[in-house]
Amino acid sequence: MTTQILLAGFGGQGILFAGKFLAYKGLLEGKQLSWLPSYGPEMRGGTANCSVILSDDPVGSPIVSTPDVLVAMNLPSLDKYEDAVVPGGIIIVDSTLIERKVKRTDVKVFYIPATQMAQAMDAPTLANMIITGKLMKECGMRTDNIEDSLKKVVSAKRANLLEVNLKAINTGIEYND
Repeated sequence: MTTQILLAGFGGQGILFAGKFLAYKGLLEGKQLSWLPSYGPEMRGGTANCSVILSDDPVGSPIVSTPDVLVAMNLPSLDKYEDAVVPGGIIIVDSTLIERKVKRTDVKVFYIPATQMAQAMDAPTLANMIITGKLMKECGMRTDNIEDSLKKVVSAKRANLLEVNLKAINTGIEYND
């Protein structure tokens, strides 16, 4: 089984961090994987996307041109990648920042007000992890190794953010449309 994930948004939204978390999660589960970050020269405020491939078999190419799962955290990302998602795939939209609905009818769509939810839990920079929790739930990913995976991506100097990241992921897992 192979799952190709494309996370996309503005630089500074934690797109690459969320992708790295998913990659480490796959690694701890014994998956073959690829993590390919991409961002514009502007960094914060510019475009950012991250391709993650989790597979039971070796990954031949890190390029995700037809994602099984798209996370769109801003309107330009939804506009750019919506049509690339495979039929039957999943699109997860941050509905706080994207008002328009997905036009396709051959994919599963989840609207989650992640930015609003992150602000409400006094962690405005963690909308990415709320959406990551929703992605894990809708893709049927294991939830038993979340903390171990977070410890791989949250640096030692930011260890105080481990619990709030865990809370954000669980908030996404528990969210029902």
